[in-house]
This record gives sequence, C-alpha cells and structure tokens, in this order.
Amino acid sequence: MRRKKNFLSFFIFIIVFIFSGYVFIFKPAAEVRAKAEKILVSARNLKTTFAKNDIDLLQKELDSLSNQYEDFKKSAQKLFWASFIPYGSDFKNGVLAGDYLLKAAKEAVTVISPYADLIGFKKGETSFVNLSAEERLHTAILTLDKMLQKIDPITADIAIAKKHLDKIDARRYPKKYKEKIDLIKDQFNGLSGLFVDAKPLIKKLPEIFGKDEEKTYLVLFQNDKERRATGGFLTFYAVFKVKDGKIKISQSSDIYDLDATIPHPNAPLEILTYHKGVNRFYIRDSNLSPDVPKSVSLFESLYRKSSKRINYDGIIFIDTKILVDLLTIFGDTQVSGVNFSARIDKRCDCPQAIYTLFDIVDRPTPYIRENRKGIVGELMYTLFYKALGFSPGKYWGLLAQTMFDNLKQKHLILYFNDPSLQEAVEKVNFAGKIVDYASDYLHINNVNFAGAKSNMFVSETIESKTVFEGEKIKRELTIEYRNPYPHSDCNLERGGLCLNATLRNWLRVYVPKGAKLISFSGSEKQVKTYDDLGKTVFEGFLQVYPKGKAKVTVSYYLPERIKKEDYRLLIQKQPGTNNQTLTVFIDNKKAYDGTFDTDKEVR
Repeated sequence: MRRKKNFLSFFIFIIVFIFSGYVFIFKPAAEVRAKAEKILVSARNLKTTFAKNDIDLLQKELDSLSNQYEDFKKSAQKLFWASFIPYGSDFKNGVLAGDYLLKAAKEAVTVISPYADLIGFKKGETSFVNLSAEERLHTAILTLDKMLQKIDPITADIAIAKKHLDKIDARRYPKKYKEKIDLIKDQFNGLSGLFVDAKPLIKKLPEIFGKDEEKTYLVLFQNDKERRATGGFLTFYAVFKVKDGKIKISQSSDIYDLDATIPHPNAPLEILTYHKGVNRFYIRDSNLSPDVPKSVSLFESLYRKSSKRINYDGIIFIDTKILVDLLTIFGDTQVSGVNFSARIDKRCDCPQAIYTLFDIVDRPTPYIRENRKGIVGELMYTLFYKALGFSPGKYWGLLAQTMFDNLKQKHLILYFNDPSLQEAVEKVNFAGKIVDYASDYLHINNVNFAGAKSNMFVSETIESKTVFEGEKIKRELTIEYRNPYPHSDCNLERGGLCLNATLRNWLRVYVPKGAKLISFSGSEKQVKTYDDLGKTVFEGFLQVYPKGKAKVTVSYYLPERIKKEDYRLLIQKQPGTNNQTLTVFIDNKKAYDGTFDTDKEVR
C-alpha cells in the first residue's frame, strides 16, 4: 500500500514537474525565441532604412521595432524568475540592455527630427534647402545648440545598457558562443564608450563653430605621400575664421612662404642624422614627434617668430585622403582653370588630383609659378562651399560619415588651445596623441627624409608576434617594405617630375617603457634605444629602392609588470598611412589579419 502511495506521489511529482517546466520554461522560451527572430528581421530592416537618410521612415520603423520589443520583453519577463541561475541572469541583463539601447535610439531620433534636414536627413519640403551656403551653415550652428541640450538622457540610457551588458560573463559559454558574445560586447563598448567620451566634444560643437565669439583656426595640409611623424610633409597652410557658422579664409599660402618669414636655428639632431643636406630647423620639418600635441609645441616654437603669425584657437591637420574623399563625393572640381578628379591616373596609379597637384607644385619650370602650393588651399575652399551648395539630404549624411571615418583613421586630426576642448578630442582619439596603456603597446613611426613622394608607391606589411616563455613575454616585429614601381625621371634640367625615388626612411618603434631589446636587423645606421613619450623607443634607418624591398625585424622582451594572465596589445596607427596590412599572433594564434587603418586592440 505504501509502495503504491509512493509511486503515486512520484507520478504526481513528475506530472507537476513536466507541467511546470512546460508552463514556466518551455512555453515562454518558445515564445521568446519566435519573437526574437521577428525582432532580428525588423532590426535588419531598420539598418537598411537608416542608410536611406529618411527621418520619417526611420522613425516609423523604429516605433514598429519598439512595439515588437515591448511585446518580446513581456514574454521574456516570464523567464526572469530564473535569474538566480547565471544563465538566467545573463538572459535578463541582455533583455534589459536591449530595452535601454532601443530607448536611447528613440530619444535620439525624437531629438534630431525637428532638425533632420540640417544634418543630412530627408524630411519633406524645407525652406532650409533654399538658403545660401553661408546661411545654411549659420542656421545649422544656431539650432545645433538646442539639439545638444537633450543629449544627457540619451547618454544615461546608453550607460545603463552598458552596465547590463558588462554583467554578462561570456567565459561560461562554449567557445562558439563566447566569441560571439565577446564580439557584441566589444563592439557595443566601443560605440557606447565613444558616445559617452564624445559628449563633451559634441556639446562644444556650437562653441567650436563660433556661436558666442569668432574663432580662428589654422589648417595645415600634410602631404602623406612624403610621410612625416604626424602624417606628412607640411605643404601649405590656411587661416580661416568662423562666427556663427559663417566662414572666411583670411590667409592661404605655401608653407615655404611662411618659412621665409622666420630666422632658422640649427636643426635638431634627428634632422642632422637622417635628413639629406638640411642643417637648419624649418617650420615645414617641425612635425618631428609622433605625438601631435608635442609636434604642435615644436611648430609653435618657430611659428611664434613669424611676421605672419596669427593668434589661433586650434589647428586642423588634413592630408590627401580628405581631398580625394571630397572629390569622390562631389565629383570633378575646377580651380584656376585646372580640373581635379578622384579617378585613377595611370601615370602614377593614383588619383588624378594627386598627380595634378604634384605636377603643379613640384615639377620645375623655366618660369616662376606664383603661390604654387596655395592652389591646395583654393581647392579645399572650393570643395567646402561645393558641399554646402548641395541639398543636405543628398550629401551631408555621407559627408559626416566620411569625415568621422577620417578622424578615426587619423587623416583628419584636431588640436585646440582650450584645455577642455583638447581633453575632449583626446578622449575620443581624434588628437593624434600617443596614449598611455596598461598592458603591451606598439607604435611604428616612419619618416621620409628626402625620399621624394615614394610613400605613394611603397606598401608595408607588418607582422607582430607575442610568445609566452614561462614568466617572460617575448615580442617579435617584422616590417617589410615593397616598391614595385620604376624610378621617376628626377632630372630637374629636363623638367622631370620626381615622384618615385629611393625612400630614405627614419624608423622608430615605440614599445612599453622598460622593454629590453634582443635584436634589430635591417637598419643601415646604428640602432638607438631611449625613452620618449612614456615609452621605450628602438630607432633605425633604412632605404627602399624603386623596384626593390627592405625588411626590418625587431625582437625584445616586455617589462616584467606585463603579465600573461591579463595580456592585451594596443597598436596605434601612424597618421597619414593607408597602405599597411597587419597580422598579429598571440601565443601562436592569429588574433588579427587585415588592413591596418585604425588603432587596434587585440587579446
């Protein structure tokens, strides 16, 4: 009898268990999965809609997704009772993170909707399109301040979403899922971190564009085809003033004209050692440090002596990629009767605009060309007003994304005298600064001293290896330079255009302070080791001949403070580079393999 009762009790328990499992686990889980799949479809549609730059359609799609997510969240909450289990806790945090992220997106669209046409979105018919170029920018700056007053709640929601995602521990999942979770978290942390860090800079945009008082900016054009420490040879400069978004250029000239207005002290040791036939310190050679703020100090030490000096609020560094990107967006542009285009020119296998500029600036002529390098300033000025002349919904969104990409890739670098503004651009890594980093670090800096425009023809392949040898960590860096193109006609008497010649390359490798050099092969001059910018530097020199190649291999041990357990590697890109590939091995595993166009952090 007792056995029957026990059996009956056990049978009832099993029935209750199965029923409870169905009611509290399987059924809610099935609902959640089905609704999650629909949300993924809607999210992909939203991404497609965003690319169309139609604010009304975007708001409609976002509202639809928000309603779907609210329904999904109600089903998901039926499983929140299991949050005492780690996997249940991760599920809950994932759902809540998505909720706050969607809330931030809705708030952002609501905020920008009244001003959508000002930032490149389509929004029906608007009188803004009928304004002049100057009036458009003026109106945009005055209304931008109103829009940015509502950025704080958006930032708060993103911060809460980040807190929930940070609680998810990917280590307890199988490798396949762990990698996906890590990727999602890394991407979100990067985007949310950028948004939070950028908030001080975003809030100051109206001030930067002269909302309260006129601002003066110095534009320095860096020729990245003749690479220097901060990106390229300083070719021309321009001074522009901005008040309430109204811009005027007060000066634009060749950097040589500026150099002619100052006395020149003896050249620093670096120039005397690696440059060819230069023994004086010129403004055009002042960007010697890989750290842009430090190079600005060197520039200012000479510039303050110039009779043409002006008091400026900031410096904007740009290179040839900015020029080509603008021509790609807005099409062929004529300046002083010369046509400039982004199409490839077979004479250099480079954009036609680049070859044309070099032809004007560098080819010797039997007559004097007035303000040869000033044409670069005229071209940039023309392109700027061409941008303002188009309908914002047609090009401004693309232009903003392109400039943002160039900031990340360091083809566009910002410097401000105002410490709070400078701190803001440094936080988002738009300042070209060599940063402090707790773990392993690498920055490779190449400087072309008297090697023509050969960086246009030389490609660089970088291979980085980290090997754990017990308590020691060994690093091996290999850089291979290749120039597959023939030598240019560099005969000045014949009027040759000397673009491709022997690259004379001053190389500095920045690594964690205290690293010990094992070997440095491939340098044609004595290798030097010293400290700079809070790093240890290994310095050498090499040459790359047309139709030739060169290779450098550097081996070293990391300082003992860097441990295997929490090993990470930050590789900072040199400004102005766009022809490098990077492969990273950590403990014989490939951690990255691809284009080296932005700073990379690998683990």
